[in-house]
Amino acid sequence: MTELPSNTQDTENATNDTAQELLVKLRQKQGNWVEWGHAIAQLQKSAYNPQEIFEATGFEPIQQNQVIVGAQVYSSLEKFGASADTLAYYGQRASDILYELRLLTQEDRATAADLIFYHKLDVDEAREVAKAIKDFSRFSTPPQGFTNHPGDAVAYQVWKLARQNSDLQERSRLIAKGLRFVNSPTARKQIEQLLTDFTVVPQRPAPLLPFFRLESDEELPRIVPVVGELPLTPQAVQSVPIITEVEPFKIVKFAGEQALVSLPGWQILRASEDPVVIIASSDIFPSPTQTRIEPVLVVIDRAQTDWDASSYFAFDNSGEVDFQWFETAPENTLLGKIIIILRPKKVLDEEFTKDAWQIDE
Repeated sequence: MTELPSNTQDTENATNDTAQELLVKLRQKQGNWVEWGHAIAQLQKSAYNPQEIFEATGFEPIQQNQVIVGAQVYSSLEKFGASADTLAYYGQRASDILYELRLLTQEDRATAADLIFYHKLDVDEAREVAKAIKDFSRFSTPPQGFTNHPGDAVAYQVWKLARQNSDLQERSRLIAKGLRFVNSPTARKQIEQLLTDFTVVPQRPAPLLPFFRLESDEELPRIVPVVGELPLTPQAVQSVPIITEVEPFKIVKFAGEQALVSLPGWQILRASEDPVVIIASSDIFPSPTQTRIEPVLVVIDRAQTDWDASSYFAFDNSGEVDFQWFETAPENTLLGKIIIILRPKKVLDEEFTKDAWQIDE
């Protein structure tokens, strides 16, 4: 047997010792949840899978993901100037609330956390705040009377909802909520005007998102270039091979830096002129029927960049690729029309499907 060089063996031994120390720390719940998140992330980078960590520490995989992401968000709060009280509070509890801020920019995470701490919001309210700030960030300039403060972002969301609501009781509730969060005097004036102006602005319903799902292995006849996974720059979309199939979408990589994926030959895909694929997560899209978060492939046609109100588009959001439906023609640069959002094929229990006779019965 070939012996490892002493320095290599010493490095491996040190790595194993560190991993064992982290496992003990997690098993005994030493430190705070932020330290747990960093420890679990370090173990996963050291080739421990979530199931192994669960068996050794009792941290379930879903909890591991929450504290890892929450700890990353907490680091953003430290870096971008969240208040000392906010840091002290979230350093000891509420990883689930910080998890809800994961889709915000690092700067917005800090200001959002301060707002959530100040108002002592629960996880559902924190999710609403995060969505309001995320939606507000898509404006190139803030709407009239409102500022970029997170309180104004929340106030704008409820101001808009109140104007669309004819039910006086619900309208009053929304106005009260807006006055609770509003920060600037000009935004407060906008909301207070609703106390005397009862005009209802009809809400234009967003078009249905074009979700599809693979139903059989035969639905994989077309190859489409894959740009990559969010976050991406507009330049990456505009500049789009060792062959390996990557599940669940049979993505094919080959010599070079480009990757391809096989997609069903649906008419909408065959009719597209210049389709490319972006890998994303289903929770970045609004979907009232969504029951679980899963990876999705977003197919955009780069040839279709003329705005229309019946479609969603990929666009340049301050140097990053983002997706949005625009009720009116946007100022942002459109990168392509979303023609398909593809979920993975539904699969029965994998252990169960390994035995064909079980399925036949």
